[in-house]
Amino acid sequence: MDQGAAQARAGEAPPPLSFGTLLTFTVANLPITAQGIALLIFLPRYFASHLHVSLVVIGAAFAVVRLIDIAVDPLLGVLMDRTRTSLGRYRVWLLAGIPILMLSVWRLYFAPEGIGMAYLVGWLLVLYLATSILSLAYAAWGANLATGYHERTRLGAIAQPVSVAAGMIVLFLPALSKTLGGTDAQGVQAMGLFIIVVAPIAIGFAAWRTPERVAPHAAGPAFNAQDYWALITRPAVIRLALAAMALSLGPGWQGALYLFFANEILGFSIPAAAGLVGASLIGGAIGAAFFAYLSRRIGKPRTLMVATTSYSVGMLSFLAVHNGNVLLGSMVLALLGFTQAGWLIMMGAMMADVGDDVRLEQGAERMGLLYSLITGATKIAGALAFALSYPLLAALGFRPGEGAANSHQALLGLELA
Repeated sequence: MDQGAAQARAGEAPPPLSFGTLLTFTVANLPITAQGIALLIFLPRYFASHLHVSLVVIGAAFAVVRLIDIAVDPLLGVLMDRTRTSLGRYRVWLLAGIPILMLSVWRLYFAPEGIGMAYLVGWLLVLYLATSILSLAYAAWGANLATGYHERTRLGAIAQPVSVAAGMIVLFLPALSKTLGGTDAQGVQAMGLFIIVVAPIAIGFAAWRTPERVAPHAAGPAFNAQDYWALITRPAVIRLALAAMALSLGPGWQGALYLFFANEILGFSIPAAAGLVGASLIGGAIGAAFFAYLSRRIGKPRTLMVATTSYSVGMLSFLAVHNGNVLLGSMVLALLGFTQAGWLIMMGAMMADVGDDVRLEQGAERMGLLYSLITGATKIAGALAFALSYPLLAALGFRPGEGAANSHQALLGLELA
């Protein structure tokens, strides 16, 4: 899409928003990011090591939930786009997601021992429903809030430091728990408590202080199957959805195995391994600003190519980390965070640009639905990551329990996986 084409055809765009307004809005992303990091990296290991749930059950539960949840996102997207309330279109959904998130986090992060497949699937479904509501509402609201071609990358760059702050707090909690004489499990529970406390404060503040620009429906027929088919078969939408799937499978697999690998193979303690992830968050904050600048010079599609190719090179360099080398490990993870920030910002901004074109052609708001296609693609990849990696570890004989002794063969299997 040509730079600013959608805005040019739609008429003069609203004036750019102030830095303070954009920063206030991004505060809502703080609990969403914290939950995402904890869920991907820490919670599966917590189930296996502390609650003694088998790797096969964990992998199957996450895969089943992700596959069921895929169908939820398009429905949520359509409902959000057609919402009309005195509070706005997306604000009401963002607020509605708060209690669902708080309840599901409590039931999972403080789950009793002896839980099985039914408990995991049930409460993971509730948790994924909450994160789908919050993520879609936040993304669609942001796309309508920042309407300029480059203002969307600016919003992404401003949001990155907030994500870094959320991640650093979550990653600091295991070390704090150890310092206070707690266990790794209590560190994970502290993450859950942090999310429960922060969610209503951060999201409520952002919803209260941020204006919502509601793009009205033009006169015309209601949304129908033909409109939906035209949307999902749009070449730009297909390319972005496939890219999102590819970009989620590798990091998803890595995240699922990271703590096991860092602890058992590289020799890092769990707090130290969590601290290394902090380097990727700091790299992400720098990368967000760099790639936002680069996109203004070479455009979003080419910036996406640079970021993704650099990320792949960074993943290969992770093989050079040995013997608990904190400096080298931090450098590699900082590089990964730096490049990942680039493609995360570009993917969201490019889909928002597609949404502008769709609004002009169909005369209706489709941002929620469009972003649901991206999240659906990432969930397919996430389901594959857990469905393949955890049963593979079990088949290779790896034992995840706290203090479990693993054979040389099992550790080799973990390293290869």
